[in-house]
Order: sequence, then C-alpha cells, then structure tokens
Amino acid sequence: MRNLADLDAGLREMARVLRPGARLVILEFTTPHWQPFRALYFFYFMHVLPLIGRLVSRHGSAYTYLPQSVLRFPDPPELADRMRRAGFRNVQWKRLTGGIVALHWAERA
Repeated sequence: MRNLADLDAGLREMARVLRPGARLVILEFTTPHWQPFRALYFFYFMHVLPLIGRLVSRHGSAYTYLPQSVLRFPDPPELADRMRRAGFRNVQWKRLTGGIVALHWAERA
C-alpha cells in the first residue's frame, strides 16, 4: 500500500473490483507509540537498518526508502478513515509486534 502512487485511488479501485461483502485485509508497517520502545525502534529503523542494508547489498542508498515511506504513510486511524471514504464498512485495525505493523480489515459495502 505504501508504494501506491495514489493511496485513495488505490483503495477506491479495490472497493470497485471486490464483490459486495468481500473482505479486504492490509498488513502494513507503522510506528509504535509506546516509549521507550518507540525511541529504540526509530534508532534501529533510521540508523541500523539502513547501515545493514548498505553492507549486505553493497548499494549506497539501500534501505533508506523503507523508513522514509513508513514515516509518510498514514497512521492506522487515518488509514481506517480513508478506507471508509473509499467504500468499505466495518473497518477495524489492530497494532501488532509492539506497534511496528498494523493489520487492517474491512468489508466492501
């Protein structure tokens, strides 16, 4: 979902092609809210992960896109609102793995 050029258009298209009552499930990265885990997560995500990515891939900018795209992506409540506006009902979400990811699910109206 983070890689869609237009998230709202992508959600509307998913609602268009799913049959009424069909379920959409999205698993996407997010940022934890609980301190001190949030601080540890950001340190790892912004410094350690890109360094490991550069060392393993031998590519200078490897793994810098991932943290940037996660920070730009809507947080779970906002994504849920956008899913509703796109035509989904019974939208719910749950943070998993300490808040590193969020699972969203909904039904097409």
